[in-house]
Amino acid sequence: MNVNDTTSAAVLDRLRRRPADERRILFTGAAIVTMDPALGVLHDADLLVEGDTVVAVGPDLDAGDAVVVDATGSVLSPGFVDTHRHAWETQLRRIMPDVDDLGAYVVSTLAGYATVYRPEDMYTGTRLAALTAIDSGITTMLDFSHNARTPEHSDAAIEALRDTGIRGVHASMGPHFGDWDKQWPGDLSRIREQYFSSDDQLLTLRLATLATDEIAGPALAYGPELARVARDLGIGVSVDAVFGAPSSEAILRWAEEGILSPDVTLIHATGLTPEAWKAMGETGTTVALAPTSDAQIGLETAIPAVDEALSAGIRPGLSIDVEVALVSDMFTQMRTLHAIQRMRAVNAAHGTDRQPRRITTHDVLDFATLQGARTNGLEAVTGSLTPGKKADLLVTRAEDLNNMPLNDPIGTIVLGSDARNITAVFVGGEPRKWNGHVLDVDLPALRREVHASREYVLNTPAA
Repeated sequence: MNVNDTTSAAVLDRLRRRPADERRILFTGAAIVTMDPALGVLHDADLLVEGDTVVAVGPDLDAGDAVVVDATGSVLSPGFVDTHRHAWETQLRRIMPDVDDLGAYVVSTLAGYATVYRPEDMYTGTRLAALTAIDSGITTMLDFSHNARTPEHSDAAIEALRDTGIRGVHASMGPHFGDWDKQWPGDLSRIREQYFSSDDQLLTLRLATLATDEIAGPALAYGPELARVARDLGIGVSVDAVFGAPSSEAILRWAEEGILSPDVTLIHATGLTPEAWKAMGETGTTVALAPTSDAQIGLETAIPAVDEALSAGIRPGLSIDVEVALVSDMFTQMRTLHAIQRMRAVNAAHGTDRQPRRITTHDVLDFATLQGARTNGLEAVTGSLTPGKKADLLVTRAEDLNNMPLNDPIGTIVLGSDARNITAVFVGGEPRKWNGHVLDVDLPALRREVHASREYVLNTPAA
């Protein structure tokens, strides 16, 4: 059994010697989890990439002049899609692993550390987050960049996404506390023109905002004015801190004002009323769940709202949130949600004759891929290995010690695998991880940069 082609330096060299727009890659012999409802799972099949696009999936495809990558013993799947991460914080990873509540995070990070960040710190944190995402199989990451103190801070965050080669969504928001230029949201016009003029690029733009004025005042809270800004720019909206009764009231108000739609994503969505969920479902509003964040930090009910979303006809995306207290990878999000929902379902039916309504491993993988792409406004671009979509994909070894033997490809990805099993990651047909290593990264230099930034942030008094 050959599982070595995605560890071969010679194969990588052949791939990279061809111009990207002329490159053809044929992956052979894999179990292919397409996440396309019409294609399903294919066993011992091939996948053909031309340039940045998947062009064919099936058995015994003609190689032609393609570079052939033998993926026998592996699972091919779409890259994961992270729908909400505050990437600028990453050099403060796990600085508060046992955070007590949202207030503790807000005081320490948003009212403290954030106020001293320089543009170079924004770049370092965002770049580290994106490289880590690629390493763990996340090919698309929405960076909820809520520390845009100056235009230069925004530029640094966008350039960090660009420099890593991830499919990045820059969701821009002004900071909660401290001194800043008050250039947001006006600066979004410049940002769009400077960085997002093409619809055929890895980076896209969204407006980021908060649900209510409880944390940082009315200027950052979603409403008709910010909805108009997003509409005029033709971009989507990501709304964070959607919790409890105040957010439920806001959602009903937004529905009346006509500013809920599939272009709007509500993040967390914990502790909402049935009326709010009904309005969200009727307007096609999308939802980004943060399973470990809700449970570990204790946001509102502390229970990820997957049952409420599904009952409203919403299939949610998944997200990482804040690495100051949480894990970095999508495997943990899937497993956490899978375990919590199934525990609750069985517990609710215990002692009765009702059958538990449990989600499946397919459900959580769908949330982490296709539904995440839909939530980020990128369903036509990524999220499944559908011919015509961009070649954002993972090659995961299924015959490693912790995965063999391969019995169920979806179960292997969701319940068995982690970053060490991902031997290759492609974003838009470009190899970004190979032989288990993220490419084109000077790790010692990055380490020095991260440590220097952390020391500056920790040793500079809050502004």
